[in-house]
Amino acid sequence: MAILEVKNLNLGFSCECGFCQALYDVSFSLEKGKMLALVGESGCGKSVSAMSILQLLPKTAQITSGEILFHGHDLLKDKNIQKLRGSKIALIPQDPMTSLNPLYTVGNQLLEVIKIHQNISGERAYQKAVEALDIVQIPCAKDRMNAYPHEFSGGMKQRAIIAMALACNAEVLIADEPTTALDVTIQAQIMKILNDLKQNTSILLITHDLALVGENADDVSVMYAGRIIESAPSKEFFENPKHPYSQALLRSIPSGKNSELQTIKGQPPSIQQKIFGCRFHPRCDKAMNICSSKIPNFEEISDEHFCACFLN
Repeated sequence: MAILEVKNLNLGFSCECGFCQALYDVSFSLEKGKMLALVGESGCGKSVSAMSILQLLPKTAQITSGEILFHGHDLLKDKNIQKLRGSKIALIPQDPMTSLNPLYTVGNQLLEVIKIHQNISGERAYQKAVEALDIVQIPCAKDRMNAYPHEFSGGMKQRAIIAMALACNAEVLIADEPTTALDVTIQAQIMKILNDLKQNTSILLITHDLALVGENADDVSVMYAGRIIESAPSKEFFENPKHPYSQALLRSIPSGKNSELQTIKGQPPSIQQKIFGCRFHPRCDKAMNICSSKIPNFEEISDEHFCACFLN
């Protein structure tokens, strides 16, 4: 059962050259107790899609159509969306280094979040904060309540951010590149924590790291230039990718010590660039004449496996 659904979301930005569309009919769903990975190159629209859910968009952004359903309730029509932020839907931001206020202890910042979203204070709030730090495996949690962010390593800062989401009993975690700037060992620890949380929390993982996706995600949706072009259960996606872009992404993962790293020719288009037909066709080795004039439908090609490509 889907706890969060994004349906036919269209979004653009006002810029000097007029209105530039950034998202085209984006649709995906996150099931309870699952991790959905939204993957693609930088600039493809992953983070914008995630920020649309929380309506944390710049003033120049405009959602022109679509729905964002949380338990069937359209968040785009909810004037009290700020009540859901941090409580029911929480964000693990891309850069933990700048997400904590350096002037306040980690404990104070945790307690502030708990007081705002849980409406509890005093000893109960303090115990809840310590428990949250314990869950994310920060050692000596009680002592660390009095530490300042500069006394935490990068990995511990990221754990503290996750603890803030846990302390508020969030039902959905949006993890936007949660392992950026962390070394491989710490990445694995952060992803294990997120995996352990899936029993009570659904996770939307925004990433370009397909290695992390293969080891952790239950489902995968691939974005390219503002569109979802393939969606499948993780195992099916890695064993049988159908879209040429998905295949190219998987070929770009280093597979061995002496293997040659394969790249995707060209560059992703900017949002100002007008492309007719399939937006990937200028970079696609398998492009046909129809690809430059018509947009392929996003269709189910096998059980729970969807793809937008004329080859399928």
